[in-house]
Amino acid sequence: MSTIANKKLSSELKFVYSENGTLSVIFQNNDLLLGVVGEFNDNLKELEKITDTSIYSRGNSILIKSDNKKNELVKNAIKFLAEQFIINGTIEKKDIVSSVNKFMIDEKINSSKKNIEYIIKTPKKSVIPRSERQKQYVRSLKENDIIISTGPAGTGKTFLAVAVALTMLLEKKIDRIILSRPAVEAGERLGFLPGDMREKVDPYLRPLYDSLYDLLDFEKIQKRIEIGDIEIAPLAFMRGRTLKNSFAILDEAQNATDTQIKMFLTRIGENTKIVINGDPSQIDLPNKSLSGLHRSKKLLGHLKEISIVDFDHTDVVRHPLVSKIVKAYSDQNND
Repeated sequence: MSTIANKKLSSELKFVYSENGTLSVIFQNNDLLLGVVGEFNDNLKELEKITDTSIYSRGNSILIKSDNKKNELVKNAIKFLAEQFIINGTIEKKDIVSSVNKFMIDEKINSSKKNIEYIIKTPKKSVIPRSERQKQYVRSLKENDIIISTGPAGTGKTFLAVAVALTMLLEKKIDRIILSRPAVEAGERLGFLPGDMREKVDPYLRPLYDSLYDLLDFEKIQKRIEIGDIEIAPLAFMRGRTLKNSFAILDEAQNATDTQIKMFLTRIGENTKIVINGDPSQIDLPNKSLSGLHRSKKLLGHLKEISIVDFDHTDVVRHPLVSKIVKAYSDQNND
């Protein structure tokens, strides 16, 4: 937590412990209270469900009724959410999940100075790594030329990479962001699909647009796309190019063949970073053995310029049930 946020938070919140086991969080600022509680108490309901506690909003206070350990957990979660609201002016559902994550509570509240270097500041929000591996990933994105990351959906592979790329573009450290993914569902034969090129490929690239729009206003993203600062294209369009002063991200790389991944990696030019992301459990190729993601890690992992980051279910930052689902399927595949 920054010094300014820390001072502001300490003056805005007061904690009162009652003999009956109830912990009251008293807010001095009504806007902050409304931000933490959420519309129709939605944030409190979600926090209540995740922590299996009883949480009530009464006047200018939030009441927590559970055992001492859970009371402290919810107290720290509310402090975290209040800080998020002070810094960003809003609270998202994923912030509520992160608020009860031990790493975020311990690191963000008690050891915040160590996390400053990992915060990614974009025009719409500050992006904060939610786990140790996400911190390692952000560090690799800043320090390495090529990064290969694997792991299940919801671990932040694409979102964090796009956030770092967008920050570098806005700081004029690079000239262009290139976002790509294999259009496996169309068999890469886009000419057979109706519409112009953008209409053909947009459905397959929509997740990349979503990450951009979450970090920068729609109009500004569209302008950047129009002038060529941001390019979103299927993997097939990368052939024969040399990328200079660029940040290139290949998403859904588990659906790229060995040849395609080699082609994408060898596009690297001066002052360029290349990121390859994929989920080995989500291969859509007709022959799963054709996926080149695992082989690229095996062949290139020893090179010091290349960082390999492997995420697992503990890094999932969506609804906590997603992590449990991912783990269940992973355990089944390992049987």
